Amino acid sequence: MAIEIERKFLIKEKPFSIAKRSLKINQGYIINEKSKVIRVREKGDDYFLTIKGNNIGISRLEYDFPISKEDAKELIFHFCKTTLIEKTRHYIEHKGHTWEVDEFHGKNNGLIVAEIELESEDEKFEIPDWVGEEVTQDDRYYNMNLAIHPFTSW
Repeated sequence: MAIEIERKFLIKEKPFSIAKRSLKINQGYIINEKSKVIRVREKGDDYFLTIKGNNIGISRLEYDFPISKEDAKELIFHFCKTTLIEKTRHYIEHKGHTWEVDEFHGKNNGLIVAEIELESEDEKFEIPDWVGEEVTQDDRYYNMNLAIHPFTSW
């Protein structure tokens, strides 16, 4: 069983200069409901169909399936009717954890969210100086919601 355990934070300052690598990500949603999400994602040169379940605390089921570029483009064109999420993901190492810092573009331009994936909900980790307020429990910051209610419309 694939479980995603993730915490989200706003940032106090842009940490992009210390990123080990950065990738462009574009994604659309076939199903975008609170209890289930089916997403198509272009991540650099890789493409995925992802199925996510309902959150239980900060955990949820998540399954990623690699797909071809052609299939991804067709799925986005024919099935993804909400705003596409466009972002650059910056990977930053800090004290044994990888932070994924998403710099949003398009209708979510100006939003930057740092995420950390954990092995368990009670796993200890050190928060870098550039990380600010935690927004894990604020549904507005989930990509599935940003596709329907973009940051620039808040």
